[in-house]
Amino acid sequence: MNFIEGEYIYINKPYRMSSFGALAYVRTRLSRAVGVRRVKVGHAGTLDPLATGVLILCTGKKTKEIERLQLDTKEYTATLQLGATTPSYDMEHEVNATYPTEHITRSLIERVLESFVGDIQQVPPSYSAVKIGGDRAYKLKRQGETVELKAKTVRIDEIELTDFDADRMQMSIRVQCGKGTYIRALARDIGRALQSGAYLTALCRTRVGGVCLSDCLSLDDFPQWLATQEIENSK
Repeated sequence: MNFIEGEYIYINKPYRMSSFGALAYVRTRLSRAVGVRRVKVGHAGTLDPLATGVLILCTGKKTKEIERLQLDTKEYTATLQLGATTPSYDMEHEVNATYPTEHITRSLIERVLESFVGDIQQVPPSYSAVKIGGDRAYKLKRQGETVELKAKTVRIDEIELTDFDADRMQMSIRVQCGKGTYIRALARDIGRALQSGAYLTALCRTRVGGVCLSDCLSLDDFPQWLATQEIENSK
Protein backbone atom coordinates (compact mmCIF):
# COMPACT_ATOMS: atom_id res chain seq x y z
CA MET A 1 0.00 0.00 0.00
CA ASN A 2 1.17 3.52 -0.76
CA PHE A 3 -0.30 5.79 1.89
CA ILE A 4 1.48 8.86 0.54
CA GLU A 5 0.10 8.33 -2.96
CA GLY A 6 -3.32 7.65 -1.45
CA GLU A 7 -5.38 4.91 0.21
CA TYR A 8 -8.76 4.53 1.93
CA ILE A 9 -8.89 3.26 5.50
CA TYR A 10 -12.21 2.29 7.08
CA ILE A 11 -12.41 2.69 10.86
CA ASN A 12 -15.16 1.81 13.34
CA LYS A 13 -14.92 4.95 15.47
CA PRO A 14 -15.15 4.11 19.16
CA TYR A 15 -17.55 5.63 21.67
CA ARG A 16 -16.47 8.90 23.33
CA MET A 17 -13.67 9.60 20.85
CA SER A 18 -13.87 12.48 18.41
CA SER A 19 -13.49 11.84 14.69
CA PHE A 20 -10.33 13.93 14.74
CA GLY A 21 -9.01 11.88 17.67
CA ALA A 22 -9.47 8.68 15.66
CA LEU A 23 -7.81 10.31 12.64
CA ALA A 24 -4.85 11.49 14.75
CA TYR A 25 -4.38 7.99 16.21
CA VAL A 26 -4.22 6.48 12.72
CA ARG A 27 -2.05 9.25 11.26
CA THR A 28 0.58 8.95 13.99
CA ARG A 29 1.00 5.24 13.34
CA LEU A 30 0.87 5.60 9.58
CA SER A 31 3.57 8.27 9.62
CA ARG A 32 5.79 6.07 11.77
CA ALA A 33 5.25 3.05 9.50
CA VAL A 34 5.93 5.02 6.31
CA GLY A 35 8.90 6.82 7.83
CA VAL A 36 7.78 10.40 7.24
CA ARG A 37 7.02 13.20 9.65
CA ARG A 38 3.35 13.46 8.78
CA VAL A 39 1.22 11.51 6.30
CA LYS A 40 -1.65 13.59 4.89
CA VAL A 41 -4.94 12.19 6.22
CA GLY A 42 -8.53 13.48 6.16
CA HIS A 43 -11.92 12.03 7.03
CA ALA A 44 -15.09 11.98 4.94
CA GLY A 45 -17.72 13.05 7.46
CA THR A 46 -17.62 13.80 11.18
CA LEU A 47 -19.20 11.52 13.77
CA ASP A 48 -20.18 12.89 17.19
CA PRO A 49 -17.99 11.68 20.08
CA LEU A 50 -20.95 9.72 21.51
CA ALA A 51 -21.58 8.00 18.16
CA THR A 52 -19.79 4.94 16.83
CA GLY A 53 -19.42 3.44 13.39
CA VAL A 54 -18.11 3.94 9.88
CA LEU A 55 -15.44 6.62 9.56
CA ILE A 56 -13.74 6.78 6.16
CA LEU A 57 -10.16 8.05 6.28
CA CYS A 58 -8.40 9.16 3.10
CA THR A 59 -4.63 9.46 2.81
CA GLY A 60 -2.40 11.30 0.36
CA LYS A 61 -4.04 12.21 -2.93
CA LYS A 62 -7.20 10.34 -1.95
CA THR A 63 -8.04 13.32 0.29
CA LYS A 64 -9.22 14.98 -2.94
CA GLU A 65 -12.09 12.46 -2.90
CA ILE A 66 -13.46 13.62 0.47
CA GLU A 67 -16.03 16.04 -0.92
CA ARG A 68 -17.40 13.37 -3.25
CA LEU A 69 -17.52 10.75 -0.49
CA GLN A 70 -19.48 13.12 1.75
CA LEU A 71 -22.29 13.06 -0.80
CA ASP A 72 -22.78 9.31 -0.37
CA THR A 73 -25.93 8.02 1.29
CA LYS A 74 -25.47 7.12 4.96
CA GLU A 75 -27.26 4.67 7.21
CA TYR A 76 -27.59 4.86 10.98
CA THR A 77 -29.13 2.90 13.81
CA ALA A 78 -30.26 4.93 16.81
CA THR A 79 -32.00 4.49 20.15
CA LEU A 80 -34.19 7.29 21.47
CA GLN A 81 -35.39 7.90 25.01
CA LEU A 82 -38.87 9.37 24.86
CA GLY A 83 -40.41 11.78 27.36
CA ALA A 84 -37.35 13.93 28.00
CA THR A 85 -34.83 16.23 26.31
CA THR A 86 -31.25 17.32 26.84
CA PRO A 87 -29.58 20.51 25.52
CA SER A 88 -27.49 18.51 23.03
CA TYR A 89 -30.25 15.97 22.20
CA ASP A 90 -27.96 13.14 23.34
CA MET A 91 -26.32 11.96 26.56
CA GLU A 92 -23.53 14.56 26.54
CA HIS A 93 -25.74 16.68 28.82
CA GLU A 94 -28.20 15.94 31.62
CA VAL A 95 -31.96 15.91 31.08
CA ASN A 96 -33.31 19.47 31.15
CA ALA A 97 -37.04 18.82 30.65
CA THR A 98 -39.56 15.99 30.85
CA TYR A 99 -42.79 15.45 28.93
CA PRO A 100 -45.86 13.17 29.02
CA THR A 101 -45.64 9.80 27.27
CA GLU A 102 -48.92 8.09 28.23
CA HIS A 103 -50.37 8.72 24.78
CA ILE A 104 -47.44 7.24 22.82
CA THR A 105 -48.08 3.91 21.09
CA ARG A 106 -46.26 1.93 18.42
CA SER A 107 -48.87 2.87 15.83
CA LEU A 108 -48.50 6.57 16.65
CA ILE A 109 -44.72 6.32 16.33
CA GLU A 110 -44.99 4.57 12.97
CA ARG A 111 -47.36 7.26 11.64
CA VAL A 112 -45.05 10.02 12.85
CA LEU A 113 -41.97 8.43 11.31
CA GLU A 114 -43.66 8.32 7.90
CA SER A 115 -43.90 12.12 7.96
CA PHE A 116 -40.11 12.43 8.04
CA VAL A 117 -39.46 10.54 4.78
CA GLY A 118 -38.37 12.76 1.87
CA ASP A 119 -36.90 16.26 1.82
CA ILE A 120 -37.45 17.90 5.21
CA GLN A 121 -36.41 21.12 6.92
CA GLN A 122 -34.04 20.54 9.83
CA VAL A 123 -32.42 22.98 12.24
CA PRO A 124 -28.96 21.66 13.22
CA PRO A 125 -28.28 21.16 16.94
CA SER A 126 -26.79 24.21 18.64
CA TYR A 127 -24.17 21.83 20.07
CA SER A 128 -22.73 21.02 16.64
CA ALA A 129 -19.74 21.82 14.46
CA VAL A 130 -21.73 24.24 12.29
CA LYS A 131 -19.76 27.47 11.88
CA ILE A 132 -21.16 30.85 12.91
CA GLY A 133 -18.91 33.69 11.84
CA GLY A 134 -15.88 31.41 11.86
CA ASP A 135 -16.61 29.85 15.26
CA ARG A 136 -18.07 26.40 15.88
CA ALA A 137 -21.59 26.52 17.31
CA TYR A 138 -20.74 24.11 20.15
CA LYS A 139 -17.85 26.31 21.28
CA LEU A 140 -20.12 29.37 21.43
CA LYS A 141 -22.71 27.38 23.43
CA ARG A 142 -20.09 26.20 25.89
CA GLN A 143 -19.06 29.83 26.36
CA GLY A 144 -22.62 30.62 27.36
CA GLU A 145 -23.56 32.46 24.17
CA THR A 146 -26.93 32.25 22.45
CA VAL A 147 -26.76 30.24 19.23
CA GLU A 148 -29.44 30.50 16.55
CA LEU A 149 -29.09 28.27 13.50
CA LYS A 150 -31.22 28.34 10.36
CA ALA A 151 -33.15 25.38 9.02
CA LYS A 152 -31.74 23.59 6.01
CA THR A 153 -33.12 20.98 3.64
CA VAL A 154 -31.99 17.41 4.28
CA ARG A 155 -33.13 14.15 2.74
CA ILE A 156 -34.43 11.08 4.57
CA ASP A 157 -34.68 8.13 2.19
CA GLU A 158 -35.89 5.55 4.70
CA ILE A 159 -36.79 5.48 8.37
CA GLU A 160 -37.86 2.28 10.09
CA LEU A 161 -38.96 1.54 13.65
CA THR A 162 -36.95 -1.52 14.68
CA ASP A 163 -37.99 -1.71 18.35
CA PHE A 164 -40.32 -0.04 20.85
CA ASP A 165 -40.24 -0.69 24.61
CA ALA A 166 -43.43 0.82 25.99
CA ASP A 167 -42.37 0.23 29.62
CA ARG A 168 -39.07 2.09 29.29
CA MET A 169 -40.41 4.46 26.60
CA GLN A 170 -37.44 3.73 24.35
CA MET A 171 -37.54 3.28 20.59
CA SER A 172 -34.93 2.19 18.07
CA ILE A 173 -34.81 3.24 14.44
CA ARG A 174 -32.84 2.63 11.26
CA VAL A 175 -32.34 5.72 9.11
CA GLN A 176 -31.03 6.04 5.56
CA CYS A 177 -30.31 9.66 4.72
CA GLY A 178 -28.34 12.16 2.67
CA LYS A 179 -25.53 14.58 3.46
CA GLY A 180 -25.86 16.98 6.36
CA THR A 181 -28.55 15.11 8.30
CA TYR A 182 -28.19 15.32 12.08
CA ILE A 183 -29.69 12.26 13.75
CA ARG A 184 -29.70 14.14 17.08
CA ALA A 185 -31.88 16.81 15.48
CA LEU A 186 -34.07 14.09 13.98
CA ALA A 187 -34.55 12.64 17.47
CA ARG A 188 -35.54 16.10 18.77
CA ASP A 189 -38.04 16.56 15.95
CA ILE A 190 -39.51 13.07 16.38
CA GLY A 191 -40.07 13.84 20.06
CA ARG A 192 -41.85 17.07 19.19
CA ALA A 193 -43.98 15.35 16.53
CA LEU A 194 -45.03 12.84 19.19
CA GLN A 195 -46.15 15.78 21.39
CA SER A 196 -43.42 14.81 23.85
CA GLY A 197 -39.62 14.93 23.93
CA ALA A 198 -36.77 12.67 22.84
CA TYR A 199 -32.99 12.40 22.91
CA LEU A 200 -30.44 9.86 21.69
CA THR A 201 -29.05 7.21 23.99
CA ALA A 202 -27.13 5.37 21.24
CA LEU A 203 -26.08 6.14 17.66
CA CYS A 204 -24.10 4.08 15.16
CA ARG A 205 -23.30 4.89 11.53
CA THR A 206 -23.60 1.50 9.89
CA ARG A 207 -22.92 2.45 6.27
CA VAL A 208 -21.44 5.20 4.09
CA GLY A 209 -22.06 4.57 0.41
CA GLY A 210 -20.86 1.01 -0.20
CA VAL A 211 -18.75 0.85 2.98
CA CYS A 212 -20.41 -1.12 5.78
CA LEU A 213 -19.54 -1.55 9.43
CA SER A 214 -18.28 -5.07 8.66
CA ASP A 215 -15.63 -3.51 6.38
CA CYS A 216 -14.17 -1.42 9.21
CA LEU A 217 -11.22 -1.91 11.52
CA SER A 218 -11.38 -1.13 15.21
CA LEU A 219 -8.67 1.22 16.47
CA ASP A 220 -7.42 -1.61 18.70
CA ASP A 221 -6.91 -3.80 15.62
CA PHE A 222 -5.40 -1.07 13.45
CA PRO A 223 -1.74 -1.42 14.56
CA GLN A 224 -1.76 -5.17 13.91
CA TRP A 225 -3.45 -4.63 10.52
CA LEU A 226 -0.87 -2.01 9.60
CA ALA A 227 1.97 -4.32 10.55
CA THR A 228 0.76 -6.89 8.00
CA GLN A 229 0.64 -4.41 5.08
CA GLU A 230 3.34 -4.18 2.43
CA ILE A 231 4.08 -0.47 2.45
CA GLU A 232 5.55 1.52 -0.41
CA ASN A 233 7.45 4.60 0.69
CA SER A 234 7.78 6.26 -2.71
CA LYS A 235 6.48 9.83 -2.89
